[in-house]
Amino acid sequence: MTAIVSIKNLSKQFGNFDALAGVNLEINEGEVVCILGPSGSGKSTLIRCINQLEDFDSASEVKIGGIDITAGKTVRADVGMVFQSFNLFPHMTIRENINLAPLRVKRMSEQQANAIADGLMRRVGIAAQAEKYPSQLSGGQQQRVAIARVLAMEPRVILFDEPTSALDPEMVGEVLDVMRDMAKSGVTMLVVTHEMGFARQVADRVIFMDAGKIVEAGKPAQIFDEPSQQRTRDFVNAVLQQ
Repeated sequence: MTAIVSIKNLSKQFGNFDALAGVNLEINEGEVVCILGPSGSGKSTLIRCINQLEDFDSASEVKIGGIDITAGKTVRADVGMVFQSFNLFPHMTIRENINLAPLRVKRMSEQQANAIADGLMRRVGIAAQAEKYPSQLSGGQQQRVAIARVLAMEPRVILFDEPTSALDPEMVGEVLDVMRDMAKSGVTMLVVTHEMGFARQVADRVIFMDAGKIVEAGKPAQIFDEPSQQRTRDFVNAVLQQ
């Protein structure tokens, strides 16, 4: 299998705090990887570094599709990110939000961008909301718009930073359903999540992080049913008892 993301010795400090402490990780093309861990374990910092939203230690090496972003090269078109808080433009319609990057970055024609947007809106179940504004949609609908907006750029890998954490409980399922559909279609996904059921059902691999390090990684059955590390066992048991 081909590694689309390759990370060696990734370290990141905030003052005297080691947010990441020598992380090594490879994500293969078409793989769905879920990252679990307590707050402050480095999960979100890891994917923000991959998306070039955070600087990191110069001794680190991060490659996306073989391109070393440590050297200052940018691969933003190859990497999409879905945030907790949607980050939609409130003054734009749903269609305009989805079309913005294809029109400006990929220089598509409006006809091309609209055709892609129409297909994606149908795919994520928001076709009827095309001419509405974000404030007119539920949180779950807004997050589905955010996913469609990322898909419109056809990135090679999509990063999710706890995409359901800002949603009301009844809206979580509709977003996870869209993500399950994406996983089945072969999209490469790196997902920071607290949704244990989703990780168990959809992930090809689950990573458990703590204190800026990868403590354990493996198939979902291994991590949830037979973790080898005591710290992993403690975390899984605590979360499943909630």
